[in-house]
Amino acid sequence: MAMAQAAKPQRTIVVCGIPSGLLEDDIMADILMIHFQKAKNKGGDVEDIVYPTPIKGVAYITFEDKQVVDNVLAKAEHRLQDKRLPMDYPLKVSLYAESVFTCVSCLLDLSILREKSTLEDLVEGFKKNFPVLSFGTLHPDGRITVQGPFSAITSLQKKLTRKLHNSVSKAKVKPGSTTAPRPTTRLAKTDLSSEVSSNFVQSTKKEGLILALDTDIYLYMKAFQDKTYEESLKSCGVISHRFSDGEVTTICLDNDPANPNAGQLELAKELVEDLVASLQSDLRKEILSLEGSNRAEKHQYEQACETVSSQYPRVLVIPYLTHIDIIGTSSDVYGFMQQVNTMVGNFRKEPWR
Repeated sequence: MAMAQAAKPQRTIVVCGIPSGLLEDDIMADILMIHFQKAKNKGGDVEDIVYPTPIKGVAYITFEDKQVVDNVLAKAEHRLQDKRLPMDYPLKVSLYAESVFTCVSCLLDLSILREKSTLEDLVEGFKKNFPVLSFGTLHPDGRITVQGPFSAITSLQKKLTRKLHNSVSKAKVKPGSTTAPRPTTRLAKTDLSSEVSSNFVQSTKKEGLILALDTDIYLYMKAFQDKTYEESLKSCGVISHRFSDGEVTTICLDNDPANPNAGQLELAKELVEDLVASLQSDLRKEILSLEGSNRAEKHQYEQACETVSSQYPRVLVIPYLTHIDIIGTSSDVYGFMQQVNTMVGNFRKEPWR
């Protein structure tokens, strides 16, 4: 039984791109099950399906056989088709054990580049250069939503920064504006003033001093790898400054004048990037939604997370007003969530609590 539970994440896939608001949730779950059971989709017997989830347009599907998972992932394209749907919908399918940090949503403000480029042509160019990204509608004010792998979002950010540097002498940055992608899926942890934002834009001219990473990766690194992180910087004579804006944390590396080893910025950057890459490949995140829960129900989830945390010392729990983020390895997060949900269920069976 224990071995079967431990292997369950390896038999589970994450499905993204499910159209929301078109049908009842139970009907959509039925359509998904039919899709992933069909032989033409390389599917097989489905053990369990979780839909809806706290993340819009995402479902978790567990198969009875691990080989079916491999077959489903090997299929080049999955398109959700059903007579109850108005059209076909492309789906993104990944293994549950893969990092959840492969997907970021952000809001880009392209208005500052309006004088240098036709924004419509600019966006079309981005679509060709970054086919893995999904672009929303370009609004008249120059804003557009973008969703996709964090690495591609970061590459797009760098491309925009270079374009901005080319035009910065011809146009001034508007007070309060920023050039970096502004996440919309979570409240910003730190408000960046216009002065800090402007300084950040100027500092990016120093090649090799800037690293952009997922905020959750940074928080996990500081919680469990802080000693390694600090020792890596110290060995290179480098100090760091951090600016967090929602899902994106920017680390600025500078020489430490008090350290005789100062001057190895590139080496420090490589060491930090290696540390971040190892975490990004190992970690995933689950979200416990608290929306619609009363104070007592929120307390139950918080109490359960606190209790279960002692059994999972390498899981990071980050509470927010509307949700709780659970970050760790795939197997740890899976076991953590199972125990929390079981404990909360038991709480609600005992009215005196």
